[in-house]
Amino acid sequence: MSLGVVIKGSEGVVLAADSRVTVEARRPDGVPLVVNFDNATKLLSFSRPHTYVGAVTYGAAVVGSRTAHSFVPEFELTLPEEHLTIEDFASRLSRFFMERWREVMPSDYRGANMSFVVGGYDPGAAYGSVLLFEIPGRPQPEPKNAGSQSFGMTWGGQPEVVTRLIYGYDPGILPIVRQKLNLDDQQLNDLRGTLTEHLQFRIPYQVLPLQDCVDLATFLVRTTITAQSLWVGVRGVGGPIDVATITRTNGLEWVQRKTIRGEGT
Repeated sequence: MSLGVVIKGSEGVVLAADSRVTVEARRPDGVPLVVNFDNATKLLSFSRPHTYVGAVTYGAAVVGSRTAHSFVPEFELTLPEEHLTIEDFASRLSRFFMERWREVMPSDYRGANMSFVVGGYDPGAAYGSVLLFEIPGRPQPEPKNAGSQSFGMTWGGQPEVVTRLIYGYDPGILPIVRQKLNLDDQQLNDLRGTLTEHLQFRIPYQVLPLQDCVDLATFLVRTTITAQSLWVGVRGVGGPIDVATITRTNGLEWVQRKTIRGEGT
């Protein structure tokens, strides 16, 4: 399932993701097995001239039997040699993965979407842009924290720990309370608003320096990994944490990135 975090701050965009891929295999007798691989790349970067954009992916681990990262060279061959807007780039990325999905995935697929959060800078823009799309369920890129004065965070995958930390409560409590107290839609919305107003972890994204955005994103992924190591359930977040920043002047720069290594290194 993974965990991806993207923060749009006033000084830049921060992307962070873990490295665990969780897939289900089956023994010859049909018994399902959950298998983890801890060196997958889920923070995607791109070659020039597209170094002003990056993406994190979470949710469904593979298209057919391949990770999203394995398709990046093929996707790059479809791109023009020009600085695209983030919306155009995200739309192209969505179309590409929708085509790959339709080629190999069953038409009656009912599992998790493969989600992408794309962030970066439009030509001449002072502040970054962030868009979310999901393959195959929601392929149209959706702006997050749109506008030059709107900053914030987008996350997904296995969000239980992050959501509790940021919202101050588990959203899973809402349907439980609704059923227990027989609340209608308006009452449930009022309850949600009240909980958010009083419990939400108040983060002033508009004034956070870029380093603080990096610290926040890393903290949320690391805390999820630590928490999952102690619980009974799918431990879908793990392995090294990749973190990158994107700024108007420098484009995408890696803060930390796992490397290929040999024995003893």
